[in-house]
Amino acid sequence: MRADDVRTRDRVTALLLEHGPQTASELAGRLGISPAAVRRHLDALAARGRVEERAASAAQRGRGRPARRFHLTDAGRSGFAHAYDDLALTALRYVAASGGPDAVRAVAEAQLSGLEQRASDAVARTSGAPVDRARALAEALTAEGYAASASAIASGGQLCQHHCPVAHVAAEFPQLCEVETAVIGRLVGTHVQRLATIAHGDGVCTTHIPGPPRRGPGQWRPRPEAHPERARGEGDEVLSHTGAGNRTPPAGPVPGERAARVPRPAPSTSTTRSTPTSDRERTPA
Repeated sequence: MRADDVRTRDRVTALLLEHGPQTASELAGRLGISPAAVRRHLDALAARGRVEERAASAAQRGRGRPARRFHLTDAGRSGFAHAYDDLALTALRYVAASGGPDAVRAVAEAQLSGLEQRASDAVARTSGAPVDRARALAEALTAEGYAASASAIASGGQLCQHHCPVAHVAAEFPQLCEVETAVIGRLVGTHVQRLATIAHGDGVCTTHIPGPPRRGPGQWRPRPEAHPERARGEGDEVLSHTGAGNRTPPAGPVPGERAARVPRPAPSTSTTRSTPTSDRERTPA
C-alpha cells in the first residue's frame, strides 16, 4: 500500500469520526478528490472492518435513489486514542481514598470474576496435571486479548502473557496483578508464583506453575564421604569427622612418672675461639 493511500484513508476515518456518517460524495467534497476515488478507499476500509455502509434513514432521504452513508465501526474507532486508562486511574484513586486498599482489591475481584468464569469453562474440559490446565487457560486468555502461551519446564510449567490490557493501571495499583495471580492459581488447581509482570516494566507477565513433588526410594541418595584410610563399604559404621579443635589430645605422661630428660650436648672444647661460646652453635645472620 502506498503512503498516499494510507494518509487518505486515515483522513476518511477522521472525517467520519468528526462529522458522523457521510456519503461518498460528501467525503469527496471535503477531501477534494473524486467520488470514485473516495469509494475505492471506502471499499478498502470496509474490507478491513473499519467502516460499513448503511441505508440512510427516512428523515434523511430525498427524492430519487436513496443515499447510502458510511459509518465508522467499533474497530475503526479503536484506531484512535482513548482515555480509558486515565478514567480507570481516576476511578480507582477515588476508591482508594474512600475505602483503602481493600476496596481496590474488591473492584479488581469484581472485574476479573467474569474472566475467571469464562476461562473456567475451557479449563474444566481438561483433566490432568496443572501444566495441561495451564495450556487450556492460555488459549482462553488469548481469546480475551492477553496473547498467552504455556509450556512445560523442568520444575513444572510456565504461563506467559505477552500483553496486559490493564498494564498502565496495574502499575499504580498492584492489587490487579495480585488478584489475577490468585485467579490463575484457582484455574490451574495449584499454588502459583508470579515471576515478572508487564506492569513492573518486564516484557512478559510470567507465572511459574510448580510440578508435583518427586517422591519414592532411590531417586536421590547422598554421596558417602570417603574415609581417609580406607573406602567405607556398605553397612560400615559412619564415622563422625571432627575439626581440629575437636580432636582428642594425645595422651600425657602417666601420673607419678617423670618425663625423660633429653641430655644436653657437652660444652665445646675447641681452642680456636678466644671467647667462650654457648653450648649451642649460633646461626649466622
